[in-house]
Amino acid sequence: MFWKNKSKKTENKDGVDYSVYVITDSVICPPERLLFQIEEAVLGGATVIQLREKKADSLTFYKTTIDVYAVAKKHGVPLIINDRTDMMLAAGCDGLHIGQKDLPAAVARKLIGQNKILGVSVSTADEAKKAVADGADYLGVGAVFPTGTKDDADSVSLEMLKEIKETVGIPVVAIGGISKETIPKLTGTNIDGVAVVSAVMGSSAPKNATEEIKSAFDKIRNVSK
Repeated sequence: MFWKNKSKKTENKDGVDYSVYVITDSVICPPERLLFQIEEAVLGGATVIQLREKKADSLTFYKTTIDVYAVAKKHGVPLIINDRTDMMLAAGCDGLHIGQKDLPAAVARKLIGQNKILGVSVSTADEAKKAVADGADYLGVGAVFPTGTKDDADSVSLEMLKEIKETVGIPVVAIGGISKETIPKLTGTNIDGVAVVSAVMGSSAPKNATEEIKSAFDKIRNVSK
C-alpha cells in the first residue's frame, strides 16, 4: 500500500503510522468545511483519517466518503470508515473501525477481508484480547479524558490504558478528550498514537492545531521509548 509514514511496530499492517489519528465530526465541523479541515490536518501531520458520520443518510455518506478518500489518497494517508462496513466496501476505503455495540469484529473481518485495516474500540483488557483474537489490527482505547464528542464512551483510567498496551501486540491509540494540554498526561503509557476530534475538526486553524498535537505526542513518545 501507499502509506508515507512507517511505524517500527512489528505487528502493524503495512506499517501504518497511528500517531496522529484525526476523526471527523459533522456537529463540530459543517459539511462545507470538511474537506478543508481534513486536508489542512494532513498537511499538519495527521497520519490517519477516520470518517465518522452517525447522522448522515446513506447517499450523503457515500458521496462524502468518495470526496474524503480522494483527499486521503492524494496525501498517502489511510482513510478508515467508522461503523459503516457497506460504505467502506462501496468506496474501497482502507479500513473499518467498530465499537463494542457495532458489528462483531470477527464478522467484520470476514466481510472486509484480510487486506483491509480493522480497528476496534475497547475499554478493558478482556475486550482488547478478544478484539485481537477476532482480527483487529489496532485498538482505540477510551475515553481516557472527559469528552463531549462521544457521550456514550466508557471512562478508561491511565492505568488501564497502560495495561491494555502491555497486554496486546498491536498498535494502541488513546481517544477521548485528547488535546495538546492533555497529551503530556499520557507519558509512560507507551501508546502508539492519539485520536483527536474537536481539537482539530473544531479548530479555525486545523493545520496548526494538528502540528501542535503531533509535537506534543512526539515528546511523550520519545520519553516513553
